[in-house]
Amino acid sequence: MAVRAAVLPAVGSPLEITGIDLPDPGPGQVRVRLAAAGVCHSDLSLSNGTMRVPVPAVLGHEGAGTVVAVGEGVTHVAPGDGVVLNWAPSCGACHACSLGEVWLCADALSGAADVYARTAEGTDLHPGLNVAAFAEETVVSASCVLPAPDGVPLTDAALLGCAVLTGYGAVHHSARVRQGETVAVFGVGGVGLAALQAARIAGASKIIAVDVSPAKEELARTAGATDYLVASDTTAREIRGLTGRQGVDVAVECAGRAVTIRTAWDSTRRGGRTTVVGIGGKDQQVTFNALEIFHWGRTLTGCVYGNSDPARDLPVLAGHVRAGRLDLAALVTERISLDGIPAAFENMLAGKGGRALVVF
Repeated sequence: MAVRAAVLPAVGSPLEITGIDLPDPGPGQVRVRLAAAGVCHSDLSLSNGTMRVPVPAVLGHEGAGTVVAVGEGVTHVAPGDGVVLNWAPSCGACHACSLGEVWLCADALSGAADVYARTAEGTDLHPGLNVAAFAEETVVSASCVLPAPDGVPLTDAALLGCAVLTGYGAVHHSARVRQGETVAVFGVGGVGLAALQAARIAGASKIIAVDVSPAKEELARTAGATDYLVASDTTAREIRGLTGRQGVDVAVECAGRAVTIRTAWDSTRRGGRTTVVGIGGKDQQVTFNALEIFHWGRTLTGCVYGNSDPARDLPVLAGHVRAGRLDLAALVTERISLDGIPAAFENMLAGKGGRALVVF
């Protein structure tokens, strides 16, 4: 069956909106009609080669929709069910999974190398990050779908699949922000906005948002920021000035740039904690000297998918949404159609535009 999709022909090439031939689900597979998909910076990283993906591919890893059909052996969802796509399903058997660290599963992305569809000309297509959400419909492994939470529209639930899990998890699971602590969030994109809301939910006493764009201040304050700084060479000093010359307890870096990671580290107090969420390239080298590591007693940690377990955390996030503590609509600055994805990518490349949500 033919459906429309945004295809990445090759690394570094523009996305093409075209028809693809999507087969019926086989054993252990599920076919989903997308309701919405988030345009995430990670998709841009896949398209420009910062992260590797087999090509040609259909990108999009953050989405939600309705089950159209299921293959043999699938029992946890049925046609008509609303589902959230999980781009990093855990195998349950590798070393990381045995430790309960399912976000580090060694086999989570094995499905991205599969051929899941073909172009109209018969060229094999791969599902970018397993789920290929930039399409009207997709076929995924049954492990890549989770029942959508009650009381959350599917067009909003799409954001739970990556941005919210990552931002919320960075604050609650990685940095483990405690009541009354001070927090700085670097980068006010979708993940950064989710992290700001998560810091507010955690009871942070001061939440400082930092971004290169002055235009994002209103968004940041709506999400929970008590202070807003436009990034500069003096950002760390300004943050210390807002925190009694101490620095924040926690910094969450969502940009993936060496200078931002270094500034986040410099912005924390002695003994402070920096969590790096942003995905940077190999050329982004961050340096520290041995004396400062000893003297400051700070910690610097990576964070994959918010150190989250989607099966465990989705119901928790849904509870925050239903209670009004987490506003998913506040993460979206633009709602676009499938045809608008190439332009949204161009805006991200140019450093313009906000957080786009594709609504099918």
